[in-house]
Amino acid sequence: MSTSPSRRTALLVGASVALLAGCGSSSDSGSDGSASAAPAAASRVAVVASTDVYGDIVSRIGGDKVSVTSVITDPDQDPHSYEAGTQNQLALSKAKVVVENGGGYDDFVDRMLKSGGNSSAEVINAVKVSGRTAPEGGELNEHVWYDFPAVARIADRIAAALGRADPANADAYTKNTDAFKADLKPLEAKEAQIKKEHGGEAIAVTEPVPLYMTEASGLVDKTPAEFSEAIEEGDDVSPKVLREALDLFSGKQVEALVYNEQTSGPQTEKSEQAAKAAGIPVVPVTETLPSGKNYLTWMTGNVDALANALAE
Repeated sequence: MSTSPSRRTALLVGASVALLAGCGSSSDSGSDGSASAAPAAASRVAVVASTDVYGDIVSRIGGDKVSVTSVITDPDQDPHSYEAGTQNQLALSKAKVVVENGGGYDDFVDRMLKSGGNSSAEVINAVKVSGRTAPEGGELNEHVWYDFPAVARIADRIAAALGRADPANADAYTKNTDAFKADLKPLEAKEAQIKKEHGGEAIAVTEPVPLYMTEASGLVDKTPAEFSEAIEEGDDVSPKVLREALDLFSGKQVEALVYNEQTSGPQTEKSEQAAKAAGIPVVPVTETLPSGKNYLTWMTGNVDALANALAE
């Protein structure tokens, strides 16, 4: 689902800058952990990712040959309300490769690249690479990092960009990407197993964040569109629509509620409470990496939690 102008503006005004923590510093996930094994920071490919989701994937592909700055890193913060500040501007001005989500999710990246005069950086727009578009008469669901085949295509694109920025290590980037894509296959297999066992079963969501995962698992979203749209846009849900959403639980019309923890509020909390009161499992999800998780462990936990909820 695309982000409204008000939510896009919120990306530029809201919380404080989050840059020099977590993935906001250089990432050495591909190194052996010794200081001597890592090349000097000046020789690494400078990469800026709009969120730590993409920053983690870049680190997996680039290893100790890249220096990754992720702008949005706080697992307790709604990504839509982050502010892009001067530290972000500085990092973007020096980047050789930039990874943004696109689809209206992180428009601040393009604006700051333009204002910073960095026209040479190779910009990877994840939504465009994914091939996902808005359905006829509907809106784009921009949360493409929950689409594992799309993430594999994005990884290929990142490897190609790093190879162009650093031709001497192009083969290493390709090899690392192949290993990463191999690790995505078990996630797709888990989705296929859920589809085999629970295909056609109904679920509810608070926002469209996890829908690529649930759709690949053969599940049917019964949430009133007006409810999930209002929650994503930060608007109030009308009493009529809220009642329709809550009736899904009291009437036991769904098998699980998939709940975005990063944008909880009074109305989503009512949904969670109604689901629990009806004995319907709640599956929490997030938009950025939980503390202590990388992309693969995070998504493995999400798919496993969904499978376990449906098996209850």
